[in-house]
Amino acid sequence: MAVHLAAGQGTRLRPLTDDRPKPLVELGGQSLLEQNVETLKEAGVRDHVVVTGYEGDQIVDRGFETVHNDVYDETEMIYSLFCAAEAFPDSGEGDLLISYGDIVYERDVVEALLDCSAPLCVAVDRQWRKLWEERFEDPLSDAETLDIDDKGRIHEIGETPEGYDTIDAQYVGLLKVRNDHIDRFVDAYTELDAQTDGYVSIDTTAFLQQLIDDGWHLQAVSIDRGWLEVDTLEDLERYRELHSSGELSQFVDI
Repeated sequence: MAVHLAAGQGTRLRPLTDDRPKPLVELGGQSLLEQNVETLKEAGVRDHVVVTGYEGDQIVDRGFETVHNDVYDETEMIYSLFCAAEAFPDSGEGDLLISYGDIVYERDVVEALLDCSAPLCVAVDRQWRKLWEERFEDPLSDAETLDIDDKGRIHEIGETPEGYDTIDAQYVGLLKVRNDHIDRFVDAYTELDAQTDGYVSIDTTAFLQQLIDDGWHLQAVSIDRGWLEVDTLEDLERYRELHSSGELSQFVDI
């Protein structure tokens, strides 16, 4: 099954998100969320739950199964993810795939992730600089460190990079937890939650790093293209220009 994280306010996409949640912004004539659900279904992922927050009724109205994060404006994506913990697959019922709501990706990316047999598989883009150079004057300004060994195991993720030599790839926003590790995955969050007085305020890469520090095997699933992150209005405008000119296919086919 797949959990789609769609609770955020999408402030950097305003005014488009003044009246809609970020994953319902359209690229190529279809919303990001609907594209991703279709792509995942084509790859064999049948069950989907969307974690809503800001303007969540609009996602409900489109017929998706949803879980609501009532404190979306105070919490990070990891909190949103575990709002859906009751819907995670039981033992023997399949793996758990987790998708950011502000990305779009091809079927090949999903199939590569599904083929990975490690306890926790993380989609990463080794050719990230081409996309980042399209989006940013300084690609390092919005990049994070990622250290991958020769066998594809991730040892460090999510810090501010001092240079390109500390970045083996960029995290795509798509990962998979193997079925026999889902309970441990939930336990790791529960233990973290118990250490706080309020809501757990930790982003996804920080949580992944915590798992690494706790001895988890995180396996990189390397891709060279086939996805986009739609984080800002400038991103979306540039992608729409490239789509109109037929040049978006250098990054993703939608």
